[in-house]
Amino acid sequence: MIKVGIIGAGRIGHVHGESISKFVKNATVKTIADPFMNEKIEAWAKSIGVEKTTKDYHDILSDPEIEAVLICASTDQHAPVSIEALRAGKHVFCEKPIDHDVEKIKEVLSVVKETGKKYQVGFNRRFDHNFRAIHEAVKAGKVGKQQIIKITSRDPEPPPIEYVKVSGGIFMDMTIHDFDMVRYLSGSEAEEVFAVGSVTVNPEIGKAGDVDTAVITLKLANGATAVIDNCRAACYGYDQRAEVFGTEGAIAISNDSDSNAVFSCKDGVIAEKPMFFFLERYMAAYAREIDEFVEAIVNNTETPVTANDGLQPVLIGLAAKKSCEEGRPVTLAEIKKEYSL
Repeated sequence: MIKVGIIGAGRIGHVHGESISKFVKNATVKTIADPFMNEKIEAWAKSIGVEKTTKDYHDILSDPEIEAVLICASTDQHAPVSIEALRAGKHVFCEKPIDHDVEKIKEVLSVVKETGKKYQVGFNRRFDHNFRAIHEAVKAGKVGKQQIIKITSRDPEPPPIEYVKVSGGIFMDMTIHDFDMVRYLSGSEAEEVFAVGSVTVNPEIGKAGDVDTAVITLKLANGATAVIDNCRAACYGYDQRAEVFGTEGAIAISNDSDSNAVFSCKDGVIAEKPMFFFLERYMAAYAREIDEFVEAIVNNTETPVTANDGLQPVLIGLAAKKSCEEGRPVTLAEIKKEYSL
């Protein structure tokens, strides 16, 4: 049984704590750390069987019984705490992104190599049953030579403006999942990015220097073209769809809903709306990603989402941001050259 510590007891820390306690068979949470630890968090932690709570995450890093840590703190803490944890001899699961700063990500990659510890990045959609079905079909060659990849990603409502201001922008915050998904579904790398964006949801997002609606095209090394459309608000719920089209066919996935019941009558055909947001849609995926992280530790195999998988979508995001700002296609080679990659 692997003992783990969770650093950060916010929304995603709660998700991982609950999923490990209920669904991950080879791990148990020994300690949860949060600088804002209070009686409410302590009571929740106790209710899921956590042995200890603390305000200082160093209590986790110094505990020899804890083999792995989950970093669920604020984004600015991901890279420095990752490095501390790796050097303390812990395997690390880090929520995305590792950082918005490529130099800090490069430092994490260097320490992963230096320590030889397992490192996994939290791109949970890879573990969703729908997206995995596409991945497996494409990997098996069922669609033939890939030609077009389409990904739709629309949130049910925009984030608070204060969050937008520190999020890194739509391409680094929201679309980063879709950039990762293009790599996951295609098994290929992006070579060129062209992005256009507008403000159609909330003018305050524009005043904060961001866009809330975007379309991005990517030229891939395997010859395929990927198209992503994003919007910060879809009135009907959380819209997550994908398709891979190739010379031998196409495979597509639609949204999950609370039921697949369809009511047909003289006034029309009525079906359930998509699940409201990511917690409803991806709860099983959150459990599966930690389960596979733990299995990589137990079996001494590579994690399914490596530190390099954390770097590549950030590079694509930087290319998309530059493309949108400058109104031109941007190659990944141009971005990599900036960071000596």
